[in-house]
Amino acid sequence: MYLVKNFTQSKLIKNLLLAFMASLLLAISSKIKIPFYPVPMTMQTFMVLIIGISFGWKLGLGTILLYLFEGILGLPVFSGTPEKGLGLVYFTGPTMGYLIGFLFTTYFVGRFEYNNNLILNFLKLLFATSLIYMLGMLWLGTLIGWDKPIFNLGAKPFLLAELFKISLATLSIPLIKKIKKKF
Repeated sequence: MYLVKNFTQSKLIKNLLLAFMASLLLAISSKIKIPFYPVPMTMQTFMVLIIGISFGWKLGLGTILLYLFEGILGLPVFSGTPEKGLGLVYFTGPTMGYLIGFLFTTYFVGRFEYNNNLILNFLKLLFATSLIYMLGMLWLGTLIGWDKPIFNLGAKPFLLAELFKISLATLSIPLIKKIKKKF
């Protein structure tokens, strides 16, 4: 009994540490601006994909929830913070739908099975990433009005960068699978 309890506690501590470290990497990825066309890109959605692929849906969702909680508490983890505000005020602003979309994307990415078919893996990640943009545009339209060009504001400038990040995540799957086998 002691051995089982000790193993469970050790797994919990390991998962909490992994979630904390990944939430930190996600925060860092939201701050780095990479010159790209037509707008600079962050690697935030790439990290969301990597977290889902690496951790699966349960630990992945826990990690994203931790990240969102950190931001809601006022830590400057989101892209555009602290310059554009902090905490719940920033969270409920124009990007809330996208941030909530991280949860849905992580769930699906973590649930998918991946094989050696690059095209199928790419399509799975494309579907999951599209959830970020669908929820983001739904919230954005609700917030600023549906009379505005929501797609042109909330998705179009980021599509090329997203295709790049999805491709990069797709190519990372074999390496992630190899690393997971060792742990």
